[in-house]
Amino acid sequence: MAATAREDGASGQERGQRGCEHYDRGCLLKAPCCDKLYTCRLCHDNNEDHQLDRFKVKEVQCINCEKIQHAQQTCEECSTLFGEYYCDICHLFDKDKKQYHCENCGICRIGPKEDFFHCLKCNLCLAMNLQGRHKCIENVSRQNCPICLEDIHTSRVVAHVLPCGHLLHRTCYEEMLKEGYRCPLCMHSALDMTRYWRQLDDEVAQTPMPSEYQNMTVDILDCEGFDCS
Repeated sequence: MAATAREDGASGQERGQRGCEHYDRGCLLKAPCCDKLYTCRLCHDNNEDHQLDRFKVKEVQCINCEKIQHAQQTCEECSTLFGEYYCDICHLFDKDKKQYHCENCGICRIGPKEDFFHCLKCNLCLAMNLQGRHKCIENVSRQNCPICLEDIHTSRVVAHVLPCGHLLHRTCYEEMLKEGYRCPLCMHSALDMTRYWRQLDDEVAQTPMPSEYQNMTVDILDCEGFDCS
């Protein structure tokens, strides 16, 4: 029965092979939606036409003895350690990366926990150096990344907070900077341009005005209150 179950979603994975490209773990998740076995929810979602609800996982299969059992950190049959880190809410098994479960986010984050705080308005865990120093946008993490249009809140890719308060995946942010420096949502600068503007001011100040323009003035029409179209 164990061999048959393995063939469902983990075909090609040999007995004892640990983890996948996403996680290092010693078990397979039994998907409650289709009863197939996959190393992780991402492997499942990449191969099925539906998503695995991590919170509904009840059973796992040991990669060594192949016993299907209640989700837990250590195999009850052969004592294989399924994960250095285990969350019994998200059913996340992985090597120790200083993870912690954030009750407000509802999922696990990579820590250490003391380096982050949860902003209740943004509804997101942010680095401590941003506490009181970022622009809050309500539930900003529940929006998709404006570059790739994929989810930010549950993404394994680190989010980057722009000065305007909007979020991008860090990888998307780095790609964006190759083409420009403005937030794709509000067009505000995604970088601190203070030094650049100061440099331009210095260059202008050091550039002498041509003598024929030194005493020239220009009258500027204020269009407020008038139809200047």
